[in-house]
Amino acid sequence: MISIIQVIAVVFGLFAWSRAWLRWKGREITIGEFFFWSFCWLALILVAFFPQKSPYFANILGIQRGVDIFVYLGVTLLFYLVFRMYVRMEKMEQALTKIVRELAKK
Repeated sequence: MISIIQVIAVVFGLFAWSRAWLRWKGREITIGEFFFWSFCWLALILVAFFPQKSPYFANILGIQRGVDIFVYLGVTLLFYLVFRMYVRMEKMEQALTKIVRELAKK
């Protein structure tokens, strides 16, 4: 029997994947980023359909509960994305500083 949370997860996964697809088609993200996000959203959809398989993968990784995999992966992904945003922001700040200095010389 399909639960409401499974339906919500699948609908959200498909919606998020469509956003990634549109960003790739609009050349806003690279093909590598598109594949990364496609993998993430496909994994969400598969886990929604087959929740009984998550303990199997948890045991392979040495984790006790299947849900913990997603908590660990989620926190790790968030840290990585914050790091990427920080690096991008630093580059933008340096570029802005360079532009301001050049304009101040004139």
